[in-house]
Amino acid sequence: MQKAILPQLHGVVVLNKPKGVTSNHCLQELKHMGQKKIGHAGTLDPLASGVLLVLLGQATKLSFYLLREGGKTYRGKLSLGRTTDTWDSEGTLVEEKPWEGVSPNAVLEGVADWVHLKEQPVPPYSAAKKDGQPLYKLARKGTIVERTKHIEIRRAEVLSQSLPLVEFRVECSSGTYIRSLAHSLGMRLGCGAVLTELVREFSYPFGIEDAVDLSAILENPGVLVRTLRPIRTALPSWPSLTVPEPWRDIVKTGQSIPASCFTRDVYRDMRTRHAVLMDDECELALATYEPGEAQWKITRGLWTNA
Repeated sequence: MQKAILPQLHGVVVLNKPKGVTSNHCLQELKHMGQKKIGHAGTLDPLASGVLLVLLGQATKLSFYLLREGGKTYRGKLSLGRTTDTWDSEGTLVEEKPWEGVSPNAVLEGVADWVHLKEQPVPPYSAAKKDGQPLYKLARKGTIVERTKHIEIRRAEVLSQSLPLVEFRVECSSGTYIRSLAHSLGMRLGCGAVLTELVREFSYPFGIEDAVDLSAILENPGVLVRTLRPIRTALPSWPSLTVPEPWRDIVKTGQSIPASCFTRDVYRDMRTRHAVLMDDECELALATYEPGEAQWKITRGLWTNA
């Protein structure tokens, strides 16, 4: 059955990615529906399901800000006693060790200690790149690249355990590898561990309760249109400022506009120097306030022909 072709849309799709497919597969399905300009705010491994923020049209310009500002929350399961080359249950078994000597308290302490981690090893089978080549491609050729990255774990807790299985939840910075957390716990406990299930429950600023199933969109393209979220909703800490009519064409040229074109009231409750500039209904641009020059500098144009 041929997919319906929609005009290029502009906004954010809060997608509930199904388990067993790549994030790129989800994007390709939407591309086949006419969404040629498309991106995301953080991929999910095939093993994982949950919130995948798909950015359409001008919303692709938000990726940097969402990855920089936003944290993520995951609920997952791991299994003690095994180590694989991918650090999850889908990889090739590398080693098995007895786990029976591990106590529930040791698991609780090990997971709780994730909050003290400031960096973690990057899984050798990952999409991270070296010299333009994904690490997983290098690993398949026998070249294992050792690399670490900085992370922030804001909260980590065990939800339940029936050893060797452990269920947990973790709140972390963008780009954190949950597979790596499971692997590090297995090393600490001395028996190995692999990630077996993972659900992303939150990807700033949207939760899984906001998400729509990919299957629902594929069955009825109207669902994509109805559930599309405006660009400004992805940056809730940024005020939306309506640009007075005389200055809108200036914004569309990418030129800065003076702070004096807004009333002083718009600055009263601002917690950031960033804002989404609007016309009466649509987003015009992302802008940064330069107090020394008393002007708003355009950082990203968002009007549809930008």
